[in-house]
Amino acid sequence: MKTDNLFRGSEVAMPAKEAFIKIESCLMSETAPSKTLSAYSEQPWFGAHPTSLLLAQKHTKQQPDHHPEGSVWNHTMLVVDEAAKRKQHSICPRAFMWAALLHDIGKPSTTKIRKGRITSYAHDLEGAELALAFLSDLTDETKLAEKTMWLVRFHMQLLFVTRDMPFQDIPGMRAHTYIPEVALLSYCDRLGRIGADSAAERRNLIAFLEKCQERTDLPWLKET
Repeated sequence: MKTDNLFRGSEVAMPAKEAFIKIESCLMSETAPSKTLSAYSEQPWFGAHPTSLLLAQKHTKQQPDHHPEGSVWNHTMLVVDEAAKRKQHSICPRAFMWAALLHDIGKPSTTKIRKGRITSYAHDLEGAELALAFLSDLTDETKLAEKTMWLVRFHMQLLFVTRDMPFQDIPGMRAHTYIPEVALLSYCDRLGRIGADSAAERRNLIAFLEKCQERTDLPWLKET
């Protein structure tokens, strides 16, 4: 996509390139990007495509016993802040931070009530496609968009692999991304919940890395 495309459906048109720079700047430079992102979400331009896909998260509920923080938006803001604390450990901090922001972009369109519980099956698959389209609307940096897409695609593999679920795809992760990078994003995802137990989550990450036959002596796993 051209970076001079205007956001569609907004009373206040903003060049896509400007929107990309504004969002990436806060993702990369701020210790807690959620504050600026939340302020952006109240501005008219954020209600237009493609950031409207993020805005929809504010109205997307999650199962309370898994996500007591409430909406998908609340969770995403916590994850972005956790990621900002650890982006120095990433092999590609830009893609890592965009993936933190977009990791659950597939939830609004996949969330349903099943047997009285809120579910979002296959939001990782839906989210990968949406993340690629989202960044393609904002920038011509195809490598950045693709790296982000694969991280979003595999961000649920921690659960799938550690529980030996049929959706696990270790060969796919190894072919398309860097498994410790998936682990780092997953760690931030798990910590982005009210009441998260960081010690328990580190143990889960180690189990995941061991099953993937990856090194477990990663610096960010040693934090207290």
